[in-house]
Formats: sequence, C-alpha cells, structure tokens
Amino acid sequence: MKHVAKTVSRGDIQGLRAIAVVLVVVYHLWPEALSGGFIGVDTFFVISGFLITTHLVKNPPVRARDVWAFWMRRVKRLLPAAFFVLAVTMIGIRLLAPDTVWRAWGGQVVAAAFYVENWALAASSVDYLTSEDAPSAVQHFWSLSVEEQFYLFWPLILGGLFIAGAALGAKRALIPRYGVLGFLLLSLAYSIHLTGNEPGIAYFSTLTRGWEFAAGGIIALIPPATEHFRSSHVASAMSWAGLAAILYAATAYDETTPFPGSAAALPVLGTAAVIWAHTEAKTSPARLLAWKTSRFLGDHSYSIYLWHWPLIVLMPFVIGTLHWPQKLGIIAATVFMAFLTKALIEDNFRRTLDRAKIMTGGRFLLVGSLGIGLISGAVVGTAAQREQTPAQVASQVLEAKDNVGTQCFGAASMVNDCVDSGAGPLVPAPTAAKQDRSDAYDDKCWSQGEFARRPVCTYGNGRTKVALVGNSHAGQWLPALQEIAKERDWTISTFLASRCSPTDSELAFDSDASAEGCVAFGKWVLERTSHGQFDVIIAAARQSLPVQGEDFGTTRDKAITGYESYLQKWTTGGTPIVVIRDSPYPGNTVRNVPDCIASSRKPLVDCSGTPKSWHSMDPLADAAGSSAKGRASVVDMSEFFCRDDICPAIIGSVIAYIDGSHLTATYVRTLMPYLATKLEKVIRGPSRSVDLGVAPVTSSQSSRH
Repeated sequence: MKHVAKTVSRGDIQGLRAIAVVLVVVYHLWPEALSGGFIGVDTFFVISGFLITTHLVKNPPVRARDVWAFWMRRVKRLLPAAFFVLAVTMIGIRLLAPDTVWRAWGGQVVAAAFYVENWALAASSVDYLTSEDAPSAVQHFWSLSVEEQFYLFWPLILGGLFIAGAALGAKRALIPRYGVLGFLLLSLAYSIHLTGNEPGIAYFSTLTRGWEFAAGGIIALIPPATEHFRSSHVASAMSWAGLAAILYAATAYDETTPFPGSAAALPVLGTAAVIWAHTEAKTSPARLLAWKTSRFLGDHSYSIYLWHWPLIVLMPFVIGTLHWPQKLGIIAATVFMAFLTKALIEDNFRRTLDRAKIMTGGRFLLVGSLGIGLISGAVVGTAAQREQTPAQVASQVLEAKDNVGTQCFGAASMVNDCVDSGAGPLVPAPTAAKQDRSDAYDDKCWSQGEFARRPVCTYGNGRTKVALVGNSHAGQWLPALQEIAKERDWTISTFLASRCSPTDSELAFDSDASAEGCVAFGKWVLERTSHGQFDVIIAAARQSLPVQGEDFGTTRDKAITGYESYLQKWTTGGTPIVVIRDSPYPGNTVRNVPDCIASSRKPLVDCSGTPKSWHSMDPLADAAGSSAKGRASVVDMSEFFCRDDICPAIIGSVIAYIDGSHLTATYVRTLMPYLATKLEKVIRGPSRSVDLGVAPVTSSQSSRH
C-alpha cells in the first residue's frame, strides 16, 4: 500500500493509553465522581485497532504462516502477564474470598484464561438472579477477551482484503479501506440495534465492539490529517476536540446511558481524531500527552489494567470497606505491581522467547491455559465438595429442628421470640443457600427477554385451582404454596416473568421491546386468569424497575396508578385476588446475604438490617390494599422478617435470602402454616365463599401481633 502509518515513538498514543487506564481505574474506585469512566475501554479498542492494522499493513497476512506468526506475537506480548495475574488472582480468591463465590469465580477465571469472559458475562447478563451477585475478581477480562478475539479474526479479514486488492490491480489500495469501512458500518449498525434490544449482551459482544477497532484501522489506512490540511492549527484543533470528546463522555455518561450503540461514537471518534491529527505543533496537546508521567502510565497501562480490578475486589475481604486512604493504597499497589510485572514478565518474555520458533507461543498458550484451568478446577472442586444436595439440606433441616427445637426453627422463631445466637449450623449452608430457590427456576417457568415465550408450569392436581402471578418475588413463594397444595388439594399454575409485573404502566426496561413485551405479557395474563379459570389468584411483585419516564424517587404514584387500572380489569371476573406484600430488600445495604454470612465474623450484626434500611417499595400491594377499594386483598408477612427494629438475615438458624433480594426455599417452607392461615382469613371473609381447604393452625403456631 502507498500509505503506511508510522507508530514509532508516538507519545500521543502512549498519552491516550494513560488517559484510558486512568479513566477506568478512577471509575472503578469512584464511580460517583467519574460516572462515564468506563469509556476508557473504548479508547483502548481504537488504539489497538490502529496499531494492529498498521502492523498488518506493513506485513500483509496473505499466507497462513503470516497469520500464525501474527497470532504468536500477540501470545508472547499479552499472555504471560495475563496468565500470571490470573494465577495469582485465583490463589487470592481461594485464600481471601468466601467459599460462596469460589465456584462462580473459578469458572470465570477459566473463561478469562481462554479469552471468552465477555461471552460468559453476556450469557449471565440475561439472568436476573445473577445481577445481584458480586462482580468477580476477573470480570475486567471481558475487554481483554474482546481484544483477543479481534486479534484472531482481524488478520484474516485484512488478509482477504489484501488478496482481493492484489487481484484487482489498480484498485488494490482502495479495497482494504472500503472493506474496513464496510465492516465498521455493519458492526456499528448491529451495535445500535442490539443495544436497543438486548443491552446486556450488546455491552459484552465482540460483534458490537468490532467497529471501534475498525475506526482505528481506518486511521491506519489513510494519510494523517497533517497531509490533508496545510495549517497545523487545524490538526491541533482536531486533537484538542478529540480529547474534549473523550473527557466529556467520561463525565457526562453514566450507567443509564445506552451503551455501546451510538453513544460510543463520541469517545471512539474522539480517540480516532487525536490519533489521526498526529501533530507535534506547539498549539497541540502533543507535549501534554507525551509528558514523562503520561508515557510511564501508557507504557504500563496493560499491567495496570490487569492488576487494578483484582485488588479492588479482593482487598475488602481483608481490610473492609474501601475509603479514600485504602483506595489510594490500592492505586499505589497497582502501579507497583504493574511496574514489576512489565519489567519481570512482559519485557522478559519478549526478550527470551525465540521469535524464529513461532510454535513457542502456541505451546505457552496451551500450557498456560491448562495451568490456569488446573488451579481454577482445584478451587471449584473444593467449592463443589462444600455444596449440598437438596437431600442433604432436608436432612440438615431435621437436624436443626432437633438442635434448636421446632418452636425456634425458621419462621417459628419470630412467632415465639426465640433468640438466635448464630452459634449452631446454618440451614442451608451459605454455599448452598445461593441455589436454594423455588422449583420455578429449574422448571424454566419464567417469561423473560421480550416476553414472547410465556410458559405455564403446573404443580399439584387438586380441585382448587390457584394462579400464581408476578415476577421473581411471586415465584419465591412457590415452595410454601406447594406445601399447602399437597395438604389442601390445590393445583397451582404459574404466570411468572422476570422483572415484569402485571400492570398497565410501561416499565423502564433497558429496551423498548422488553417494555412493550411486559405490557403484552400482562394483557395475556389478564385474558388467561380473569374469566373464571381459577378459584383464587395469588400475586406478588418487586418493583425492580421504575415506570417509564420516572426514577425510583418519583415512580411510586405512577406505579400505583398502573396497578389500580390493571386490578380494576382483573377483578371484573369475580375471582378473588390476594396480593402478598413484598418481602424486605437486603440489597439496600447487603449486596449478597450468603456471601456476607460466609465472609463475616459477626453475620448476625453485619448481614442484618432494619425495616427502614431494607424497606421495599410495593405499589402493587398499596394499590390492592388502599386505592383498589376492595378489588383485592393483601396478605402481609412482614412480622416474619423483622422484629424489634431488626431484620435478620438468619432467622431461626435458617439463612433467609439467596442473594440481596429473594427468599430461600427453606425459609419460605417454614412460613407455610402462617401463610396458609393468612390466606384463609382474607379469602374466607364475610363476602367470600371459596373453599381453600385450609384448616386453622394450632394455638402453638398462631401469629404474634
């Protein structure tokens, strides 16, 4: 090709790397101060696209050997440091983190070692329950995975374009440019589409990020701006404008910004503008970008990125909550570890691995990946040994009842004012509590995504037909309802959707398709339940999303209006509707209850809350209990979660929550007699004649009021 970009001693690029890594680190430590710092990753992508394309233009990968040699150079450059950090992190997880995260985090370490962490996170992004899990110590490897996947396919794409250009003769210089531009436009269009429909997947997808690398590639395939503009002031202005675009996005964007999509264009084009400007005029930011400190941070940016996140995640297990002094200490430790890693591992491996023996890189990749897999496998295996089967949990329930007494086990302890010392074994153990959930999950009873698939699961075969409707906070009551169904001759049919609740208000999902699908799901439920198909409808919902156009501070009234409208239509069929008031929300103060219990020396104190701190907004119950004016009844189980201004995470030797929101199946089963009594009370009222087959509980089980 006629034009080949020169990258030797590009101080501006090292300065851009410094800016990118500083943005990311500051964002991870102080997200409230730099809400859009995550765009530093996008700056890295553009830089990588430029540098790699520049290299491939100089050494066109037109033979299989050329492509293999390129891949092996990437292996030698990037993998030694990455594998070292992964190995140290996995050991740190085993020594410092609670065993409740070993299995999940060990699996992510393996995904990171094979550079598919982005796809692992994309898959979990559609799982609502995993959204409450603590981020793993290797979650930052998602961007490195995207980058490695780009390195895998980019030489193949460019090689094909070079071959096509050579075949076309005179037009061969244009073919790579047009080809890369075409790839950029296709990837950008897909990024905009997927961000609007599946934002969780879009954020981590290589296909939605490919255009960012291609933007850097385009710059490598055309002459720099200084060859287009006679005045250096134009290039200088372009460079300053590019920096301004990056910094504006870093401060103006936040977690609510649809990303990547079209929003990523600002930091991407800003980075591309600085690289393309490539001017050292006095009026340009070149000297600032090439400043000694900037160069140092740029030179060590890869190792800084590798180390900062494991330290941020693991250090709180040692020193507790991170405040300013601790965060500054993490920054110092990160820079120190990065300096050592670059000098002893990155640079050393580049010098000692023989470039002529390109198979050396392949062997290192294989051995390193297997080594990381073995370390992770050992930790995951240890975690698996500590987990419990449902049969083991059931056996421990019986043992715990013998140990503390039936009157002080689970919900009964709240009724009988038992004092939980926390000294005895917990049921289930923390490692098992995270999976101790209702059968609705294993049976795949959930509508999700755009809510087009609407499964109905049936439990029991009794004469009384009961519909269970709502989101995950309705599904959490299934274990108790199943116990009631066995004893009272019920058939339960589920109408459950992830995060979606039966309302006429459109909820603020990440995509319009999901918001519209949720409303359509509610209409479908209305049609399936309000014409006498059931004897009773039981509903519950957590308001995990605000109403469209509102935030959580202003959504309550609008949400109540949506539920009132829905309830008015729902009750016209005459079927009794019971709304179970929502359970507390530990997530306000405790991200994940089992993790907290496993890592705390004082779990009864550290992992508990108060009715105020764990308050859960419940506009559905509010609409049914007051504004609905008798259209529905409300069952309030609050007394079984909080007392004496304390909402314990461990109730009667039972871990009550699987995460920071949902109840364990074990605890819900202990609520069965009390839930049955309350259901009977509201349904067998003066104006009710439905026979639920619910017998009154004995005096020893009666609720304390």
